Amino acid sequence: MTLTLAAISFDCSDALRTATFWAAALDRRLDEGSTDEFSSIGLKEPTPGAAAWLFARVPEPRRAKNRAHPDLVAQDRPAEVARLVDLGATVLDEHDEFGIQWTVLRDVEGNEFCVATAH
Repeated sequence: MTLTLAAISFDCSDALRTATFWAAALDRRLDEGSTDEFSSIGLKEPTPGAAAWLFARVPEPRRAKNRAHPDLVAQDRPAEVARLVDLGATVLDEHDEFGIQWTVLRDVEGNEFCVATAH
């Protein structure tokens, strides 16, 4: 049996706001019918080879650091990080370890993610 990643899911207080950030960050379209309760990218119109991104409104606030998070790569990491900050992300830290350089950021809801230099 083989598992395949179908979607990356986020709990959030405003699904539409968070999904709008990620749609811009990933240069993908927000699915039609997205609302502040539930929004998606690539669920209704899948992109071959790309997972869907799902955003669901939940009543409880985020309380701690994410235990899992998306890791993204960029040819020009500093330019991508600057673009993401312009979209509303916040830089938390910079790392250069294990032969990899990456930046830790938070999205508009405080969810952590990383952008690494492609190699």
